[in-house]
Amino acid sequence: MDRLHAMQVFAAVARSGGFAAAARQLGMSPPAVTRAIAALEDRIGTRLFSRTTRSVSLTEAGHRYLVDVERLLQELDDAEAAAQGLHASPRGLLTITAPVMFGRLYIAPILLDFLDQHPDVTGRLLLLDRVTNLLEEGMDVALRISHLGDSSMAAIRVGSVRSVICASPDYLKRQAVPQHPGDLAAHRLIVATSSLGIQEWRFGKDDSLAVRINPALVCNSNAAVVQAVESGWGISRLLSYQVGPSIAAGRIRLVLESFERAPLPVHLVHLEGRRASAKVRAFIDFAASRLRSDPVINPR
Repeated sequence: MDRLHAMQVFAAVARSGGFAAAARQLGMSPPAVTRAIAALEDRIGTRLFSRTTRSVSLTEAGHRYLVDVERLLQELDDAEAAAQGLHASPRGLLTITAPVMFGRLYIAPILLDFLDQHPDVTGRLLLLDRVTNLLEEGMDVALRISHLGDSSMAAIRVGSVRSVICASPDYLKRQAVPQHPGDLAAHRLIVATSSLGIQEWRFGKDDSLAVRINPALVCNSNAAVVQAVESGWGISRLLSYQVGPSIAAGRIRLVLESFERAPLPVHLVHLEGRRASAKVRAFIDFAASRLRSDPVINPR
């Protein structure tokens, strides 16, 4: 069996979670699929699947191999489409990653509309509050909220967000409105982070003003922090897009705006080094247009 077909069989087993299901998908017999995987494992020299009488699951080596195989198969599909003159038509699996809350508020609706317009594209959205390695993890496009260093990725800036101090109108009626970052010591602070203990918040365009804080609540969910702020429980620091809907609805107000840090740029990034496929180019153009028209990340 040639390597390409072996990779296709491996990917089918991995996606379907079983040899019989992969056989039905590929129009092969289950014994033929089993032999193909055994031959592939013999050639590679490691087990790709853990098999029991009830289940088939990828080994650690299998997970790593699957990322590479899916990328190679997609590149082959793109190459064949280009040779046939079809590369201008977006098609295939499009994998996008974004921070959890930004992805829910912005990227998910954009992706749904994009898929409506491009029925030959299948979407895969991974919302993760960590920086992903696009090549190693098989991603096509990532939304990054940060200053980007030198890299091999192409980056398209689509806006910026601010780090803001916020509270509910009800809380600010009950407590003195802070006029200086040092006043935060007298308030009940909610911190959106996974670390505990004494922390430091920096203020000013050059981060020159540092204020030590002692949070009353630490939470690793930004959505939960927004909810706590809206309830009037305390004050928090969040990114402007995270509280944009709440501000628009009057549930949250900003304070200490004159002490804000420099805004953080928002980029769509994708890999360079090979010509971007039609699906990636089309999504970048579509998403960039939508994001640049949003008043929260591109205020006029």
